[in-house]
Amino acid sequence: MKLADLLSQKKATILERWLHLLLDSYPSETSGFFKKEKDPFNNPLAFRLSQGLQGVYEALLQDTARERILASLDDVISIKALENFSPSQAVAFIFLLKPVIREELATELKEAQLSEECLEVESRIDGLALLCFEVYMKRREKLYELRINEVKNQVSGLMRRTGLTLVTPQQ
Repeated sequence: MKLADLLSQKKATILERWLHLLLDSYPSETSGFFKKEKDPFNNPLAFRLSQGLQGVYEALLQDTARERILASLDDVISIKALENFSPSQAVAFIFLLKPVIREELATELKEAQLSEECLEVESRIDGLALLCFEVYMKRREKLYELRINEVKNQVSGLMRRTGLTLVTPQQ
């Protein structure tokens, strides 16, 4: 049996364990709520993270278009970027998949052929990590751009209310 087939068979278990490891990066009270509450309306963050992980996992198993992979990564990374996680903290979730796969397929990976395929999957995960960083940086740039525009609007409104005008020097 090929590794891709095994990964497809154990998809639900692997995704659940991966999500739980990701949710463990939050404080224990928050993490507990995220893990217990299954309703997507009461727990939209865990639902969105779950959807993102599922898309990333499917991209790992299939030859998926770059745009679709980036969209799935963005589902997870955008949350991490908004919550001011550092780049390493935001991208760390992708590396959590490696031990989950190794543990879930421990007995099957003893076969030499599957071990080689596992190394290939782990290399693909490393490639996804690079894309994660790219997505994170784009998200952070967008956040900073929004903050700058907000400050500009506040200053502009303040200047209008006080009757001041901005004079730029002639060059």
